[in-house]
Amino acid sequence: MFCEGTMAGNVIPLQEPFANIKGQFYSTLKQVLQNKFGCQPIFEGVDFKEYSITAQATNPSVIREKRFTGVLPGGVLLSVWKDDLINVRVDAVVNAANTQLEHHGGLAQSLCLAGGPKIQFESRYFIKRNGELNTGDAVEGTAGHLPCKALIHAVGPCLSPYPTSTEVALAEPLLKKAIKNVLKIVVKQQFKTVAIPALSSGIFNFPRDRCADIIVSTVKHFCQNPRGIEEILLVNNDEPTVWEMERACRQLLTSNQPLTSNQPLTSNQPFTSNQPFTSNQPLTYSQAVADKNVSPSLQLGSVLMTLKWGKIEEQKTDVIVNSVSADRDFTKGAISSALLNKAGFAIWEELKLAKQNGSIFVTSGHALQCKQVYHTLYIYKGDPAAQQLLRAAVFECLWMAFLSQMRSIAFPAIGTGGLQFSNREVASIMVSTVAEYAWNSPEALKVDFIIFPSDMDTYKAFEEAMTSIISGTSTSTPALEQGGPVKHAPCIRLNGPSDESNLEAKRWLNDIFTHSGVVTIRNNFIQHFGEEDYTKLFLSHKSVSIQESFDKGHTEMTITGKPCDVAYAAVQVEAMLCRIHKSFVQEERRAMSVMTKKRVTFQRKTVDHNNPTYLKMESDFIKEGLFILKVEKVETPTLQVLFDLKKTQLQCLSSQKMFQLVPSQFCDTVCQIGFHTECAPPTDPAFGEGIYFSGSVRKALEVWREKHEEYLYFVEADVLTGRSTPGRPGVKQPE
Repeated sequence: MFCEGTMAGNVIPLQEPFANIKGQFYSTLKQVLQNKFGCQPIFEGVDFKEYSITAQATNPSVIREKRFTGVLPGGVLLSVWKDDLINVRVDAVVNAANTQLEHHGGLAQSLCLAGGPKIQFESRYFIKRNGELNTGDAVEGTAGHLPCKALIHAVGPCLSPYPTSTEVALAEPLLKKAIKNVLKIVVKQQFKTVAIPALSSGIFNFPRDRCADIIVSTVKHFCQNPRGIEEILLVNNDEPTVWEMERACRQLLTSNQPLTSNQPLTSNQPFTSNQPFTSNQPLTYSQAVADKNVSPSLQLGSVLMTLKWGKIEEQKTDVIVNSVSADRDFTKGAISSALLNKAGFAIWEELKLAKQNGSIFVTSGHALQCKQVYHTLYIYKGDPAAQQLLRAAVFECLWMAFLSQMRSIAFPAIGTGGLQFSNREVASIMVSTVAEYAWNSPEALKVDFIIFPSDMDTYKAFEEAMTSIISGTSTSTPALEQGGPVKHAPCIRLNGPSDESNLEAKRWLNDIFTHSGVVTIRNNFIQHFGEEDYTKLFLSHKSVSIQESFDKGHTEMTITGKPCDVAYAAVQVEAMLCRIHKSFVQEERRAMSVMTKKRVTFQRKTVDHNNPTYLKMESDFIKEGLFILKVEKVETPTLQVLFDLKKTQLQCLSSQKMFQLVPSQFCDTVCQIGFHTECAPPTDPAFGEGIYFSGSVRKALEVWREKHEEYLYFVEADVLTGRSTPGRPGVKQPE
């Protein structure tokens, strides 16, 4: 992979009308970002209209209403409620989780916001020790500040945005398994009551009616032998899902059961989460004096917070935190420059190759007196989500230290100086974030704030922030002071596998959110759309005009209308293309397996920058003004077998190293199933239809490049060169 230009941040501010995203649009958008770019989007400060489960976080005033009561054969009471799960007072509440237990959307995000950071903290610790869950699994976790004894994370099946009947049928056993595993935990822990939502519906796209039927029938069958369960509550806060649950109960339960519907019930008082730190917690504090050898400290549970004068590069801690520019240039910024001078040039070399872990890069300390250095990217005050990003960066460093079993960490005053944060802002955000972490930390950690010896103003700001934690007067964090979730400016934060993935996803999102009423999607998989796809598309988006065209080997779909309507339609088209692309790859893999009698596997191994292959390629690309970011060697044994078979078939003994320039989303496709006309059609197919290659980097740029991109993805391959014939427009590809 090769690049030009500079990197950008990974936060996209949302303006009206996109600050109030429709729930289905959110679900579809999330899947597109994951499929196209490998990015996990985190939606902050967004009101998910038309998706009620997520609205629990922003609308706690839903009227509590019982819709149905029945008695199962084993004597268990079954009831249907319209209510917010965050307020339901039962022994156990079920969360709709994913396999990584990352609670970034839907019901999971709502419960995590209300229950506090301990829920996510414990979930990541579980995954760290046990690995990812499988679909159908369920595990017990802490309830945090929720008014229940436990939170049961259940992984229901996740379907495509518009699942086929076959896809739903294949997913049904997994949904049954998830519900059964939930009930087994309830029995094992001797819980009497449990609240279950419409698992897998909503952002997981399981049809509401089938979801309701499966949950009710599974509960009914399990409770023939209830083993201590007294009541099961089916709780949702959107009318369509509540209605389906009630319908399923009435249809699937015997008619001679006592039924009551629409029974009013007095609502429980709302539960307040994230209480402020008060004097009954173990706190100690020593006021700083003129002597700079005296360091004020604050004990919060198992976390010791200390304010120190000093130089960050001289600290003797397990972890030192650095703030670095997006292009990872150590010479930019006082903190990174000081660390570079002390650690040596080797730390810069390691950082260049380091993979992003969440929002930070981890390197060893080299000549520094620490085990690891956590490099956070610059956060500029001008960014609309700057405060949230700074808070998240500090919390992630603390979390990473915990996972890595580090016992001490040193922070500089991140964001001051050229990044335009005030001393008070930085101090307030960093101190309160450490305090929030300390509230839920299971292990001891020493946190040092290191202030440069001559920076008296910053020292005083941190001193005041620590004092405010004791008195409970901190105003920087509404979550601590007011007992509610932090209000974020509407934005999407991208958490991708690399900087380039985040950048390309951000570009695509900007195109979706900032157009003036016209979006053009160029993708040759549009040719694979079927009648059912077109029907769904036109019925779902009657308010926009959709036109399809094919010119010079490129298929385009142009969507015109009101900006918001066009965005919704464009995202749905992209989701359909992702599904078709996935099916195409699966079919090709099956065909390859049949031909070779081998399972299709592949590996992408990073080539070291000192490797002769890397150095030769670097020389070739520098000549064209391109900087190499990464070179990977791809090994696909099945493709090698097919290559050898084709060589024998064509009686061709010679091959030539040639290039193809492909879009990022098709890199894995090429690695798995080789080259196809859909993936990288040339700008102008001057030599007829077919798969194009170029003999040089310069020619590849001429054949494929249409606009100035920051990242270019070249594939170099051995291409069989047999007998040839002159090409011309209109010549068909041989079958």
